[in-house]
Amino acid sequence: MPKSSSLRRWLAAAVAGGALLAGAVQAQAKPPECIAPAKPGGGYDLTCRLAANGLQEAKLIDEPMLVTYMPGGIGAVAYNHVTGVRNDDPNLIVAASTGAALNLALKKFGAKQSVDDVRWLGALGVDYGAVVVRNDAPWQNLDELMQALKKNPSSVVIGAGGTIGSQDWMKAALMAKSASIDPRKLRYVSFEGGGEALAALLGEHIQVFTGDLAELKPQLDSGEVRILAALAEERQGGPYADIPTAKEQGYDVEWPIWRGYYMGPKVSDEAYQAWVERLRELSQTESFAKLREGRGLFPMSKFGDDFDQYVKQQVAGFSQLAKEVGLTQ
Repeated sequence: MPKSSSLRRWLAAAVAGGALLAGAVQAQAKPPECIAPAKPGGGYDLTCRLAANGLQEAKLIDEPMLVTYMPGGIGAVAYNHVTGVRNDDPNLIVAASTGAALNLALKKFGAKQSVDDVRWLGALGVDYGAVVVRNDAPWQNLDELMQALKKNPSSVVIGAGGTIGSQDWMKAALMAKSASIDPRKLRYVSFEGGGEALAALLGEHIQVFTGDLAELKPQLDSGEVRILAALAEERQGGPYADIPTAKEQGYDVEWPIWRGYYMGPKVSDEAYQAWVERLRELSQTESFAKLREGRGLFPMSKFGDDFDQYVKQQVAGFSQLAKEVGLTQ
């Protein structure tokens, strides 16, 4: 039998080992979590709920996913938290969107933060930008509007949610750039959000609204607006089937608003690939297709390396555009 001092050391080691084992089991048993980098409601909340509800309904997770909120700095607080504090958490995913890619390009997450600081996981759905006018507007198609802007860029009042440099402004800037118009010469009015900008369009306070396709369905059904172009790679189906893309009208502009996720930079390859496959499998289920449609999103399935490259290319494109229009140096 061990001496008393040896016994005490043996017991201490056993307790410590047991605590470590319990901690490891607890870590493994930790429920999946999605951080929405904003207050409840809005796009990031929708993105987390899309994963949480979809994964549970498809029985791809063993217990309900937690949705937590981390507002601040239009996503910067969550990004810094995941890169600095929970950088290896295998149970944590964070909601992201085209807006996150744009903010990284504009260095709004911090001068030292880059698109390479996290592991881009995948996207489960997408909306698309749209160029919208009232049904009584003088322009019947996108080319007629662009010709008017070419003659006098300040003669048309364009409005949308967000200030200069925001997603909606970028849509207008890209349209101008595709027609060799200096985006800085556009007459742009900023609103708090897309709903307020749409109300301004219907109230004849602005003439063009650069919004999102899915949010316009009620006005499209009522005949209040005319969508001159969808900023998508191809025409969408259903109620949007008759809406031409900007590209097919001669203006090479796309603006996908993807809804996706990233993980911490030190998450293991095994944990990362497990989430990639989980989301990939979810995207192929019939129940998720109905859920996505109910949230007003269109199909988009990019995962793992494919999504990682996509986001990095998008950030590089935004960075170049920001320099061209004088937003950054």
